[in-house]
Amino acid sequence: MTFPLRIGTRRSKLALAQSGMMQRAIGRALNVPEAEIETAVPLVEIVTTGDRIQDRRLLEVGGKALFTKEIEEALLAGRIDIAIHSMKDVPAEQPDGLCIAAIPEREDARDAFISRDFDSFDALPFGARLGTASLRRQAQALALRPDLKVEMLRGNIDTRLRRAAEGDFDAILLAVSGMTRLGVTEHIREKLSLDAFLPAPGQGALAIQTRAADIDAPLNAQWVAALNHPETALCIAAERGAMTALEGSCRTAVGAYARIDNDTLHLTTEMLSPDGSARWRRVGDLFQPTEADARTLGQRLGGEVHASAGDQEVDPATLDG
Repeated sequence: MTFPLRIGTRRSKLALAQSGMMQRAIGRALNVPEAEIETAVPLVEIVTTGDRIQDRRLLEVGGKALFTKEIEEALLAGRIDIAIHSMKDVPAEQPDGLCIAAIPEREDARDAFISRDFDSFDALPFGARLGTASLRRQAQALALRPDLKVEMLRGNIDTRLRRAAEGDFDAILLAVSGMTRLGVTEHIREKLSLDAFLPAPGQGALAIQTRAADIDAPLNAQWVAALNHPETALCIAAERGAMTALEGSCRTAVGAYARIDNDTLHLTTEMLSPDGSARWRRVGDLFQPTEADARTLGQRLGGEVHASAGDQEVDPATLDG
């Protein structure tokens, strides 16, 4: 492979911020002078189906793969050379011919509580309106507070923050990582507990994707070695293993989070009923695992959860709004 290395990205403000970070990191890894990075490693903006549909939940129109499909098609067709995705948007199985080449160090994986009038989730009054399009966040919130009225909220982060500020909702929930990358953390009233609000698998991490045939090309090998964060990659392998076993998608309320402490990987994974009335969880750990070991642990724990929970998939026709 030779320059330019074209990076495919969604057109949203957050996607461009994330891809810009990776563009600069890849350029530095390849010793490209700062002034030449945008030419040597240009961003190619791609509008995805998920970006175009803003008035419905993703589970009603095909799931989170709608944020990656067009970008992956461009990668396979050779119109771009690298793709940057939010890891939580990446389906469990990679399309033939593509691979996740690197996973940079993870940002904060927690969910953020945002409200004009209330300081914390626990401070919400009875029957408060909570805005989210995430089935996981809905189920976790209702597990703690079944009195809440959960209402659908789509749109980019700026739109969601504006609607919260205007009082359309008593509170909304967003990912801390996205707010950090956009530099809008001043809106966060509370960073929610990783236990009560177990994140989506891969939340806070980025996936750098390329063609499998190009993975060992000299330019690719150089930036992959510089950007891949082994500890994050281990944790993501465990979480995505659980996601595979749980059939994690926008149609199921699932969470998974792994961390490494003293060379031991600790994984928690769960599935919830959509109304939060039931919650199934498993935890496990491994000492000095390989990525394959971590993935296997995730698959085992996820399988145990799925066996206990059964089919919790939501029928879009049953949803309000």
